[in-house]
Amino acid sequence: MYVCLCNGITDTQVRDAIASGASRCCEIYSKCGCKAQCGTCTRMILAMMREQPGQVQARATR
Repeated sequence: MYVCLCNGITDTQVRDAIASGASRCCEIYSKCGCKAQCGTCTRMILAMMREQPGQVQARATR
């Protein structure tokens, strides 16, 4: 499923970025090789980060 239409980012790419240590939206965009455009996808990205709290929490405590 596409999470970001402007950049063509999929949910798989977002989950992979989170799993590899991204804990902020800008880090996810960076890992996907792009930047935020319209910003509509940030709510979905934040929700996906909340789904994987162990991944984000581990990054925040380093």
